[in-house]
Amino acid sequence: MNLSLRRSTPFSGHIRRRRTISTTPHVENDKNLIATLNEIVRSKRSWNIALNNSISNKLKPHHVEQIILQNLDDSRLALRFFNFLGLHKSFYHSTTSFCILIHSLVQSNLYWPATSLLQTLLQRKVNPRFVFDNLLDTYKRFNFCHTLGFDLLTQCYVQDRRVMDSLLIVRLMMEHSLVPDLTTLSTVLNGLIRIRRFDLVLQFFDKAMNSGVKPDEYIYTAVLKSLCELKDFEKAKEMMNWVERNGSKMSIILYNILIHGLCKGGRVWEAVEMKDSLGCKGLNADIVTYSSLILGLCKVNKFQLARSLVDEMLGQHLVPREAVVSSVVDGLRKEGDCVGAYRLVDMTGKVGVVPNLFVYNALLNSLCKDGKLNEAESLFDRMEDKGLCPNNITYSIMIDSFCKQGRLDAAVLLYNRMIDNEVELTIYPYNSLINGYCKAGKCSAAESIFNEMIDKGLPPTVVTYTSLIDGYCKEREVQRAFGLYHEMTGKGISPNTFTFTALISGFCRARMMVEASNLFDEMVKMNVTPNEITYNVLIEGYCKDGNTVRAFELLDEMVKKGLVPDTYTYRSLITGLCTKGQVSEAKEFVDDLQKHRHYLNEMCFSALLHGYCKEGRLKDALTTTNEMAEKGINMDLVCYSVLIYGTLKHHDVKYLLNILKEMHDRGMKPDEVIYTSMLDAYGKVGDLKKAFSCWDIMVSEGCFPNTVTYTVMINNLCKAGLVDKAEIFYKEMLARGLIPNQFIYSCFLDYLAGEGYMVEAKRLHDAMLKKYLANTVTYNIIVRGLCRLDQIQEAMDILLEMKDNGISPDCVTYSTIIYEFCRRGDLLGARGLWESMLTNGLKPDAVAYNLLIYGCCIAGEMSKAFELRDEMIRSGLKMTNATYASLIHGT
Repeated sequence: MNLSLRRSTPFSGHIRRRRTISTTPHVENDKNLIATLNEIVRSKRSWNIALNNSISNKLKPHHVEQIILQNLDDSRLALRFFNFLGLHKSFYHSTTSFCILIHSLVQSNLYWPATSLLQTLLQRKVNPRFVFDNLLDTYKRFNFCHTLGFDLLTQCYVQDRRVMDSLLIVRLMMEHSLVPDLTTLSTVLNGLIRIRRFDLVLQFFDKAMNSGVKPDEYIYTAVLKSLCELKDFEKAKEMMNWVERNGSKMSIILYNILIHGLCKGGRVWEAVEMKDSLGCKGLNADIVTYSSLILGLCKVNKFQLARSLVDEMLGQHLVPREAVVSSVVDGLRKEGDCVGAYRLVDMTGKVGVVPNLFVYNALLNSLCKDGKLNEAESLFDRMEDKGLCPNNITYSIMIDSFCKQGRLDAAVLLYNRMIDNEVELTIYPYNSLINGYCKAGKCSAAESIFNEMIDKGLPPTVVTYTSLIDGYCKEREVQRAFGLYHEMTGKGISPNTFTFTALISGFCRARMMVEASNLFDEMVKMNVTPNEITYNVLIEGYCKDGNTVRAFELLDEMVKKGLVPDTYTYRSLITGLCTKGQVSEAKEFVDDLQKHRHYLNEMCFSALLHGYCKEGRLKDALTTTNEMAEKGINMDLVCYSVLIYGTLKHHDVKYLLNILKEMHDRGMKPDEVIYTSMLDAYGKVGDLKKAFSCWDIMVSEGCFPNTVTYTVMINNLCKAGLVDKAEIFYKEMLARGLIPNQFIYSCFLDYLAGEGYMVEAKRLHDAMLKKYLANTVTYNIIVRGLCRLDQIQEAMDILLEMKDNGISPDCVTYSTIIYEFCRRGDLLGARGLWESMLTNGLKPDAVAYNLLIYGCCIAGEMSKAFELRDEMIRSGLKMTNATYASLIHGT
């Protein structure tokens, strides 16, 4: 390299000054020091020893500049000396030294060390214009031939996130006719894009073009990105056309940028057209093209078209990204096409792409809600194979779905697997399991889960308690449910609408309407808003209790509060009126509802039909069916079942045949419920011949008897004393895989006890006990059978056995034995049993009172008999003919 050495006056410090060559001692000393330094630098001696304090103390920045200049032929050596002084002598180098060395390194193609040196210089936070001036001055004065040092300076500013400083350097370069490298320009433009100064990108591009710069693909890319971000799509398209016209090599990258911009700007259809035109330009859409389009289509809710593009991608052996699959899957799910979403996951899973865990969980949840549990199970089972680990949300979704489907064993297995995998436990799977067990009528199992949850330190929520309360209410254990309510509120957990509704429903089922009403009032006082279900439950409760006046008051209150009554509301009111014998009023109510265009369904009309049939008004029932047809309300099997029940009750064979013919004409066949009703009706009147005929028709029509149907036939045969035939039906039932219920065994038990076969009856009852089929009713049958045989001590033993087996005797149990004591004249025994009944918390009914009054009268204890009568009246029970007969006979 022929560098001129006429630069006897190097640039040093912040001020440029010319030095006159002189032979003064000062100049001579500098020359001697520089010569000494140069000899030390080039020698193999230790610099640390050679540069003793006498030399180091004399060393100035301009000396270092001279050493660098004299070693331009070995820039590595100059860099080592430069770094040595900085590291070991704490020497503060001048900016000029940095600039000379940077140019020297660049000329030696040592770009990485030059870049490192520039980064060190920038750490001084020197004004960028000052740095440029020094770099330019050294470049010109010392005749360096490469301008790459300026490019490296620009790129260092961009790397240091000083994009505006990099832009300044490039502008200064252009002002001094220094043409930046295309890589430098691209770096600056992309830096401006990162700080979202798209306007400056366009301005700078125009200036670069005016300076004669010939852009490459990367610069076009930056400009196109900026135009798209500014939503100037027309100029973006003009630019694409201009690039094509100028013969520049077009690549898919530029089109991808424009397609992405159009999609981001909501102009998806233009993007789709552009993708379709790529083939004409000799280009093929790639993963980026499809990804932009698919995500754009998802943004405008065109999920089916997005799905077709995924199919197209896979057909071209292009594998979509996780984000793309996630967006389409989630979109299809939200659109309601869970099956399509499932199939897409299945298809993309074969090429190793699955949605993210959030979308996967959402799809599982949607599939479960849509009843597609098999598909959800399939996805869940394949998660780990696809590299996705189920989290607590995943397990909670699946456990909840199994519980709602009644598949509690599967839910528990999954729960155990969750624990084995050490997945974080939350309240949600516990709530699901508790709710599932309560819905299945297994409240004791639900309480076990509840206790386990508490042991694991998870506090119950209002949802937990509400599930338990609802479960116990449905099992008619209202007091236990009410106890849980107090336990919940005692813990500071506020009951919600569902909690109150569950409890009110429980009280209504138990015919405890005073308590239900009080709880409703408490609900309102606590500012918990009753909903339609709350009112429906109360209305139904009052209707069943015969208080239709209060029920209609609640209907009015409900409407005033802006709540909308539904068919459930209306059906309860219609049923309530019909039950009270006010069928005409029920018809008026129905007419009024239809007049005001309130929708009534088949169930509402079936209630009215039942009312007519109960009163024997079959013609009115027929008229109602015609009105239903006029209103476009089709008779369903329930309605026909009601009509058939009515005709059988009133022995109207002609009308029964008409109904069956009408059903046949409408393409409807009686189901097992209707056939069972017919069998029951024939059995009650003792017409077993017709019952057997009906059974044969049922089977021949392909309507297979269920457990209830067999129960009705077995009950009819046992009551008729045809126990042998009943056993044939029992064996047939077992052969068909149907499990006999408690009532079937009770039929045989009742027959055996009634006929005095107590050994056989006791043996059967023991078998029932082992199968958990024994209850208070079955024990009462045994007690009644023993009492008939005058085996009162054995009956008393059975009473004790009941308690030992955890089965509570009821009023009937005690009354049966009390009667035997009274019949024997053993009033003391009867009264002892009475006290035992009261001690066990049982409230005597009218029958129990009448039996003990009868016993007192026989024993001549009339004062006690009248005391019992008064007590009976105080407890709210009405005196019956039996009461009067006993008292009159006794007196």
